[in-house]
Amino acid sequence: MSARPSALAIKQVFVTTPEIRNAGIVDVEFGENVTVVQPVNLYRCTIEDGSFIGPFVEIQKGATIGKRCRIQSHAFICELVSIGNDCFISHGAMFINDLFEMGGPAGDNRERWRPTKLGTRVSVGTNATILPVTICDHVVIGAGAVVTKDISVSGIYAGNPARLLRSL
Repeated sequence: MSARPSALAIKQVFVTTPEIRNAGIVDVEFGENVTVVQPVNLYRCTIEDGSFIGPFVEIQKGATIGKRCRIQSHAFICELVSIGNDCFISHGAMFINDLFEMGGPAGDNRERWRPTKLGTRVSVGTNATILPVTICDHVVIGAGAVVTKDISVSGIYAGNPARLLRSL
């Protein structure tokens, strides 16, 4: 006979009480005519006039969304991100403020976090990743692109790392 337990053996289950945190809208400064589609996680951020925030979006404290922006579903906008006016952030776009400079997450050591700034009329494609950079006005970031360096020339950028495909 085998010493292994049979498939019918009863498993011991440990029940613990998880820490439950509610997502929602907390201490957000809204401009006029802003639309938010829930569920979202928005806290201590600023969203200016005429902007749209889709479902399953997280915008963290201190982030600023300019006027007439459209933030599509599943986008993540972390602390230290400033988005200019008339910007479009597509589905699943991610903004990063921690470069893992010490080989892992900075955790609560905010001195290691870096800011990101988008100019006006910047469009960020689906599933693009934006590291801590500055992006000038009138830029299109292609779907799936990874922006690792500042962008100072208006144009269309794509790839990993993102590179200029053509000027606008």
